[in-house]
Amino acid sequence: MGTVTPRSVLRYETWTLQPDREPDAEQVLYAMQCAVDGETSPSSEDFAEPQDWVLRHCGQNPSHHTYREIITRPWRAWRRT
Repeated sequence: MGTVTPRSVLRYETWTLQPDREPDAEQVLYAMQCAVDGETSPSSEDFAEPQDWVLRHCGQNPSHHTYREIITRPWRAWRRT
């Protein structure tokens, strides 16, 4: 008899990815980051809180005009059947 060689079986599957909107999903969180000094607001479920932080931050640092929005959104993936 000859040498036995291992074989692989490949199975291609279709996966779906979408934001997690299930009742038990993590909350979407918002934050803002100053592009000048990198300081970041606390994260919040309410976007008004990071906006208020920006207004306070630019009031304390009048030359800081540029900010980044940071959104943490839960996603879920599953295999389609």
